[in-house]
Amino acid sequence: MNDQIAIPCVVMRGGTSRGPFFMASDLPADPRARDAVLLSVMGGGHDLGIDGIGGGNAVINKVAIIGPASVPGADVDYLFAQVRVREGIVDTSPNCGNMLAAVGPFAIETGLVAAVADRTQVRIHNVNTGKLIDATVSTPGGRVTYEGAARIDGVPGTAAPIELSFPNAAGARTGRLLPTGQPVDRIEGIDVTCIDAAMPVMLVRAADLGWTGREAPSEFADSGFRARLENLRIEAGRRMGFPNSASMVIPKPVLIAPATEATLHTRYFMPHDCHSALAVTGAVAIATACVTSGTIAAEIVGPLAPPVPITLAHPSGQLVVRLESGPVARVQRTARRIFQGHVFARRAHVPHSILAA
Repeated sequence: MNDQIAIPCVVMRGGTSRGPFFMASDLPADPRARDAVLLSVMGGGHDLGIDGIGGGNAVINKVAIIGPASVPGADVDYLFAQVRVREGIVDTSPNCGNMLAAVGPFAIETGLVAAVADRTQVRIHNVNTGKLIDATVSTPGGRVTYEGAARIDGVPGTAAPIELSFPNAAGARTGRLLPTGQPVDRIEGIDVTCIDAAMPVMLVRAADLGWTGREAPSEFADSGFRARLENLRIEAGRRMGFPNSASMVIPKPVLIAPATEATLHTRYFMPHDCHSALAVTGAVAIATACVTSGTIAAEIVGPLAPPVPITLAHPSGQLVVRLESGPVARVQRTARRIFQGHVFARRAHVPHSILAA
C-alpha cells in the first residue's frame, strides 16, 4: 500500500482513558522493536504526539496489548504500556485499570473469549503485575453491547456497565502491601504512605504540601511544587524497591484530604500531571490504604473494615471502590469501541536490525 508498516488496531475508551488495542501477534515479539513501533504509532518525541495517534495528556497515551493467556486459570493476557510521548519512553512497569475495562469487550469481539447470554466473565492476566482480574461484560444475546444506563464521572453520557474485580491486589509489583515495611515513612520532613495494591502509590496529605486536595488539575502547574513532589516520589520509589523510579511512572504520587461528601478527596498524578479523574488501580490502592491500620489515609478516615464502600472524590466527580473480604476490590467502569482499522508506523523509526533480529 505504501512504505510504512501497517498494523491492525482498535481504538477503545476504557473508563476515563483511551488508546489503541493491539493483538500481541500483530506486534514484534522483541520488546525493543515493539516499543519502537509504539513510539512511532503514538508520535513519540513531541509534546502532543503530533506525528501519531497519541496526545498531550497521559490518559490518551496508553496502549493495550492482548493475546492468549499464558498462565493457568486466565482467559487472556493483557500487557499495558504507558507511552510518554514527550520523552519518547514506553513504560510497562504500571498497570491501568481504566484501560482494563475495555479488555473484556475486546477479547470477546476478537474471538479470544466466547460470549454467553446476558453477561460474560473474562479472567484477565495482567502481564505487568502477574495478577488476575475478573471483568464482567454485558453480552445480551451472546454479543457485546456498549449501550446502557451506567454512568461514570469523567465520561459524558451513559454506557453498559463493566464490573472489574481485583482479588488479592496487594503486592502487585513489590510483593508486599507495605513495601517499606511500615505504614508511614518520613521523607524530607513529610509523612508519606507507600502502599502497593493493584498499583504502587505514594500517599501524601495535601495540606502538608500547601494544598486542599480540591484543586483543579491546572492549578498544579507550579514548577517548584512539581519538583518537590517528584523528589518525594523518587525517594519513595527507592524505598519501595524501584531504584530507577525517575525513569518510571511508578510509584504514582497522590494527594489526599478529608472529605464530607466522600471518604477522601484525592488528586492523582501520572506521575507529573494531575489526572482529570482517577486511575482505577490507583483507587484500589487508596481504598486499601483506608482500611490498613497506621497509614495516613486510615488516620484521616477513621476505623473502617471490609465489607465497605470507599468513595473517592476526584476532579471530575467520584469513584467508588467496594472492598470485600477475601480480600477483593470491585469497581464499576464502562468502555466503548471507537475505531477499527490499521495504524501506521514509520519504518525509519524502527531500525531494520531490530526488526530482523
